[in-house]
This record gives sequence, C-alpha cells and structure tokens, in this order.
Amino acid sequence: MRQALREYFPAALHAFDDLSSADALELLGKAPTPTTASRLSITQIRKALRRARRRNVIEKAETLRAVLRSKHLSQSDRVTEASAAVVRSQVSVLATLNTEIGTLADEVETLFGQHPDATVYLSQPGFGPILGARVLGEFGDDSDRYADASARKNYAGTSPITRASRRKKIRPSCHECGSQRVWYGRVRVTGPQASKISARAFSAEWNP
Repeated sequence: MRQALREYFPAALHAFDDLSSADALELLGKAPTPTTASRLSITQIRKALRRARRRNVIEKAETLRAVLRSKHLSQSDRVTEASAAVVRSQVSVLATLNTEIGTLADEVETLFGQHPDATVYLSQPGFGPILGARVLGEFGDDSDRYADASARKNYAGTSPITRASRRKKIRPSCHECGSQRVWYGRVRVTGPQASKISARAFSAEWNP
C-alpha cells in the first residue's frame, strides 16, 4: 500500500506515520484519492482520531487536513482510480488483520493469565501479557531446565563473553520490543563499547 500511495497520493504518506493504524485505515477507506481526501471535513477527521484514541485531537485534525489538502504531483485520473482501488482493497485486508490480531491478543492474554508463572513474568518491569507469553514460550516452564540464573542468561545469549572476539555479539533482540526499546534508550551510553554495555545493562534488568 505504501508503494501505491507513493505513486499517486504521496501526501497520505506524510499524513500517516503508520498506515496500519485505525485512523489511517478509516480515512483512507473513505477517501483513497487526493480529491476525496481534500474533501474530508474536520469533523470526519476528528471522529476518526477519537475512535483511534489519539491525543490532541483538535490540533492533529487541523494538521492532518492541511497535509491531505497540500499540492503535489498527480497522476492521470485513470491511474489514480486504479491505484485507489488497490488501496481500498489493501485497507480492507489490513482492517481485517487488525481485528484478528486483537482477537488473538485477547486469547493470549486469557490463556497466559491461567499459567501458574504468569504473575512472575508480569512482575518484571515493562512486561505485559503479550511479551510475558512470548518470553514464557521462549524459555519454557520446566523449572528444572536451567540450573541457575547464569544458565538462563547463557541460553538467551546475553552472558558476558570473557574472551576477545570480534565475531561475538549480544543478541540484538533484547532491545527490539516496545517498552524495552524505551528502557534501552534511557540507559544507552556513548563511547567505544556503548552498544555492548547498554545491551548488557538491559539484559541484566530483564534477565536477572
């Protein structure tokens, strides 16, 4: 969808950072062409933003309308209509996927909450039911699987490497997820070994 919009409606890419968000899908579904988007009322935009639970709705709606009405190079009417048909179809697919993802998330949260170790995982800083279920699935729930905390760190690939080797790296996955990325940004340091030091600090926090 991003590629299609880039070809005939680049203003939409400036208007929406996340094309899979609820407000982007709703507005692009209603107005998939530059002409129809420029006719969106401020009320329609505000309602879409409120349904997506956005903050600062009034200011964002004004900004969004201005971007959607901005001038840019355009394609012929036939190309625009054909591209808009593609975007409408992709909007429908993404909206369905978002619904199914939400349904699966609810199911995961319910089932994870029934696990005896759920409270332990949820007590970790920044852990929610989805991340907790993901970590549980990775490490397993066999209490005898790891001899001690060091064994768990070894399995996760976050234990410090005592010998010098340029090929050895800490797994980047330890700072790839939402709240963890925020925490990693706060503790990140600068200098020659900045990345390794920051990643190890993060790993120590989430893999004590």
